[in-house]
Amino acid sequence: MTASKKIGQQTIAFSNPPVIVSTATVVGPEEGSGPLAAFFDKILDDDRYGEKTWEKSERRMLEDTMKMCLQKGGVQETDVDYMLAGDLLNQIVSANYTAKVLGIPFLGLYGACSTMYESMALGAMLIDGGFAEYVLVGTGSHYATAERQFRLPVEQGAQRTLTAQRTVTGTGAMLLASQGEGPRITHATVGKVIDLGQSDPMYMGAAMAPAAADTLTTHLKDIAGEPSAYDLIITGDLGVYGKKLTLELTKQKGMDIKDNYTDCGILIYSPDQDTHAGGSGCGCSAVVTCGQIFRQLQAGKLKRVLGIGTGALLSPLTTGQGESIPGIAHAVAMETA
Repeated sequence: MTASKKIGQQTIAFSNPPVIVSTATVVGPEEGSGPLAAFFDKILDDDRYGEKTWEKSERRMLEDTMKMCLQKGGVQETDVDYMLAGDLLNQIVSANYTAKVLGIPFLGLYGACSTMYESMALGAMLIDGGFAEYVLVGTGSHYATAERQFRLPVEQGAQRTLTAQRTVTGTGAMLLASQGEGPRITHATVGKVIDLGQSDPMYMGAAMAPAAADTLTTHLKDIAGEPSAYDLIITGDLGVYGKKLTLELTKQKGMDIKDNYTDCGILIYSPDQDTHAGGSGCGCSAVVTCGQIFRQLQAGKLKRVLGIGTGALLSPLTTGQGESIPGIAHAVAMETA
């Protein structure tokens, strides 16, 4: 028996494409000072957000973003069939505690910085498969919590390398529905874990780029399409150096994507903000997708977008033991009706 909705090697073509009803974003002061400020719903004056710890700040941001998304979509928590979310903290505590407050049946996910697109893909499958009418998805990250967990506490003022990226302080949420008005999710390509041996946690763009290139080229082969099939192809958080490597790798695979390809980690900060290689973290693709991309799809400025969530699957333990950093990338195609 063949899977009727699967095309090619790894891609799903939705027969009843889910609708993106609403999105919401909350970002920190640094992100709110960048070029995409106009697309964010709420910009914090203080990234502590009135809480005693950075972790509680991140949790409050995600909770507020999820509630705002439901309010904008005109939907109550009791109307939502499932909530899919995750984050970068150990045991995805920001998502777990948010789910506790919202009281929605919950599936916790961890795809590192690819979590937003993993959530979108799985949420779309639940709706297209007839298992849900509404699915709430989301994720987020915080500069201070991620630095403390994966590198060094920000209070130490350690010097970062030029290949390092700044973890985005931001949370994004998206409400998917079986019907309604808005852009639709038409395809999803589930990625493979790819590891070419990169082991520097200060150079995660290089660790994730091979997975991004693999998922992108697989998606285009599966749909028998060219890069020009999309107005925009955008990766989640490869940054300056990861983007360059992705361009090289896709060219080696016979595809030239330079004309319509960019990266969320490059867009979110301006060069004068001195974030080195750009933005990273779960919140990076979440706030750019739920902010700028969704708004431009709504306005008709973009018709077809292929977003590719990228994640570095490392932990402090594996880094300390000298392991390489596997990467993952999941692609989701969004189109206006």
